[in-house]
Amino acid sequence: MPKLKTHRGAAKRFKKTASGKFKRSKAYMGHLLTHKSSKRTKQLRKCGLIDKTNIDAVRKMLPN
Repeated sequence: MPKLKTHRGAAKRFKKTASGKFKRSKAYMGHLLTHKSSKRTKQLRKCGLIDKTNIDAVRKMLPN
């Protein structure tokens, strides 16, 4: 069997936690921030976790 390659796009977006879950950055922070409240932008800066329905797909993309 050949080595499994890492999906480079996924590697830039997701990081594995110590417990085996995957961290991700939240959406809606790219532009048009002037009308969003400071509370909302502050909450969007924090990282989120991948939903359990997508864990298998992300695990396939990041085998190592």
